[in-house]
Amino acid sequence: MQESAKNVTEKSADELKPKEGFRDIIGQSTKMLKIFDLIKKVADSDSTILVHGETGTGKGLIAKAIHNHSYRKNKPFVAINCGAIPANLLESELFGHTRGAFTGATKNKTGKFDRADQGTVFLDEIGDMSQDLQVKILKVLEEGEFEQVGGNKTINVNVRIIAATHRDLEEEVQKGNFREDLFYRLYVIPISLPSLRQRKSDIPHLFSYFMKESNLKNNRKITNITDNALEMMKKYRWPGNIRELKNIIERLVVIKGEGEITRDDLPENLKTAVKMKPYREIEITDDGISLNSAVNDFEKTLILQTLEKTDWIKNQAAKLLKLNRTTLVEKIKRHRLSKSSE
Repeated sequence: MQESAKNVTEKSADELKPKEGFRDIIGQSTKMLKIFDLIKKVADSDSTILVHGETGTGKGLIAKAIHNHSYRKNKPFVAINCGAIPANLLESELFGHTRGAFTGATKNKTGKFDRADQGTVFLDEIGDMSQDLQVKILKVLEEGEFEQVGGNKTINVNVRIIAATHRDLEEEVQKGNFREDLFYRLYVIPISLPSLRQRKSDIPHLFSYFMKESNLKNNRKITNITDNALEMMKKYRWPGNIRELKNIIERLVVIKGEGEITRDDLPENLKTAVKMKPYREIEITDDGISLNSAVNDFEKTLILQTLEKTDWIKNQAAKLLKLNRTTLVEKIKRHRLSKSSE
């Protein structure tokens, strides 16, 4: 039985969280409960974990939860976004450098791996890392050692690596953008995070949690959201996932100030959200119909719906369509399909 918006928003923040101690992760959908269960099984090991998910799905929170449930929980958790730091500086950030290693290196610097010794290193957006640096990450994974930029002394570390990406790394390997040996070394325990549109039953709980958080932060008094407004939020595609939802809720809370959020308060893009419609029934007129065109249109729609269902993970889409992955990729190119086609 689906809970009403009022029933959910009346729950406390603690009631909205899982009972297993996953701080700051809100989710009671089947997909999220399976992920919580997987985290509990793999956290207290040294196996490398690769977290895959769209931007804004909470990959960093999952990595931190894994660390907090491991025997390393009292040791450092060091995170670095590989896509946010220029390639020429990333190596120094990860491994440190010696004085004089490059222009501007006026003193020795300790890197992230050294600081994380005995703890966990979280490499976010590892798919954006250069191949030269991928080789050095592979060495840390296989041998537990590295050298600083400009240094010749081998430094040994004991760290657990959790990597994350929004990219299809298997596809990047086939394109030659990501090293195959590193991919398989990272792909020991994969965790695939669902997009928000794949866990829409969590939207009421997320709304309530972020509403209470924003009320406290901004000194506002929003009490609830109407069922009608909540249903409109569920119809929206949420390309920015939980991060987008959180920001929109804060905007609603700050602007409304007090009382109940209604449909009229929602941004226009939520009000006009339309789900992709299933393929409509074909009408055969007296003039006839082009069978090839109809079949082509049906194939295009079916592939789009499958890609949407799998968050554009082509391996999963190919399995659902009972196709080879290469065949699916060829059809995507022929139909000129992209996420903007949805």
